[in-house]
Formats: sequence, structure tokens, C-alpha cells
Amino acid sequence: MSRHYPRARSGEDRTNLYDDVTNKIIAELEAGRVPWVQPWGTAAAKTPLALPKSAATGRQYSGINILILWGAATERAYTGQNWLTFRQALALGGHVRKCERGTTVVYADRFVPADEKRRAHETGEEAQAVPFLRRFTVFNSDQCDGLPPEIVTTAPPPPPGLIEPQVEYLIKATGIDFRIGGNRAFYVPTEDYVQVPPPQAYFDPINWHRTALHELGHASGHPSRLNRDLSGSFGTRKYAFEELVAEISSAFGCASLGIVPTVRHADYIGSWLDVLREDNRAIIRAASQASKVADYLLGFLPEPLVDMTTEDQQAA
Repeated sequence: MSRHYPRARSGEDRTNLYDDVTNKIIAELEAGRVPWVQPWGTAAAKTPLALPKSAATGRQYSGINILILWGAATERAYTGQNWLTFRQALALGGHVRKCERGTTVVYADRFVPADEKRRAHETGEEAQAVPFLRRFTVFNSDQCDGLPPEIVTTAPPPPPGLIEPQVEYLIKATGIDFRIGGNRAFYVPTEDYVQVPPPQAYFDPINWHRTALHELGHASGHPSRLNRDLSGSFGTRKYAFEELVAEISSAFGCASLGIVPTVRHADYIGSWLDVLREDNRAIIRAASQASKVADYLLGFLPEPLVDMTTEDQQAA
């Protein structure tokens, strides 16, 4: 039986997709809203604090898809973070209600076309994979009828008392040199240590946890860990991009631990906008890196709370 490989999108199609996502993020930032920090816990918020996941497979979305689905859930006041395709709803015995508008998510991968395999076989060279980017339309469980009860029922958030012990355990388990003291939070790449003021220095103690995850996000980039480029100096595009990664990874980590995300560096919004306007793929790369950071850090917990690996096509 022949196998059908996904058709690679043209360069123009991929560029349009990157532009669509980037322009939406830019519009949010220009309006003073940070897409990865939704109004969780406010009186108007109906969407529970959690990472979006596939209702059909249970796998959690990663990278830019988290931001896309968070934005859609908040904008439309959905009461859950479960998503599925039209066909997946039917397979589960339910259906998407008539006239419901879906949300577009993206799936990126690489494949080797048959012609390239033949060329490589004839020349003895290594076959070159071709990147492709596909769009998928998904629907929130709130947009469906007839789904099994376990899908439409939202699990309650973890008790507040469990949050602090988890973060404390995570900090120790990473083995990162984490120092508490002083009056500002930072990570020193050359000496590989994090410093954060004591919790009592924060007006709202929960901000200490958000800050700790932000700085641990920077530390994850050390060559002995995820090996990101941390050489950017303050004010450069490279520095702004790394701050973007740490901010988004902190939001992903907070959501996984039941901590309400927030923006630690709102004053960086201008520099983030510069990065996004200059490179229409920057937000997708930053969100992808942020997923890797959150996955790496949360992996130190006794039982990993999330699997933030990229969804396969069926789960998208």
C-alpha cells in the first residue's frame, strides 16, 4: 500500500501563516495585552488555568499553539481547555454544533519526498528533508454536543497549598545554584547561578514563584542544559528574544503548576515588538523554545505533570 506524504506548503504559504500568527501577537501587545498572560482568576474569566490539550488523545499542545488556544479560550470565554477536530468529535460520539467557528492551530515537521530519496540513492548522498507547515482547525469542547462526560468536565485546580512545595522541590531537583537574597532577580550565565530576593520582599508572595520560574528559565539555557545562546547584551535583539523565551516559559510553567501567570517585565514589550516586527517567525521560535524550557524544568518533578512534546497530525 502506497503511503501519502504531506504536501509541503509553498514558501509563500508558509510566510503567510507566519505573518498571520505574528500579526495577531503584535496586535495584542500593541493593545497592551500580553497573549501568554491571560486574565486568569479575574471575575470576568471563565476559562480555567491549564495548558490546552487534545480531548481525543490527552496530549497537551506545545509552542505557539498554546498561545493561540489560550487566546481563543479567553476571547470566547470557554469553560475548558479541551480541543478536538471535527472528525475527532464524531469519533467520540459527539459533534460540533452548527455554525461554530473553529480555531486554527499549526503543525510543523519535515519529510523526505520520493524524488529526493531516489536522487540520494542514485548519487550516494544523504537525502534532504523538506520542511512543511500545515494548518488544522480545532474546536473547544464547549462548542460540541454529545461528548463523553469526562471530556466536558473540567478538573478543579490544585489546592493552593501544593504549589509552593512543588516549586521548592523543582528548584532543588534541578541542581541549579539558586541563591535567595538581595533586592533584584537575575541569572549570571558566566557563573551559572540564579539570585532572587526573598519571598517576603514581594507584595504578593505568589510573584516570587513566577520570578523564580522566569530566572530558572534563563538558567536552562546554560551549555550543560539546553544550550541556548545567552550572549546577547542588554538592549539587543538577542537579549529581547531570550527575555521573551523566559517570560513565555514562566507562563507555561505557572499554568502547569496552578500558579496564575503574570508579566515580570512589562517594560520589555517595546523591545519584543521590535523583534516580532523584524522577524515574522520569532514568536513561533520563542514559543517553541519556551515549551522546551518548561518541559525540561517540570521534568524534575517526581511525576511529570505535562508532556509538552509536539502533537502529531492526528492530535493536532
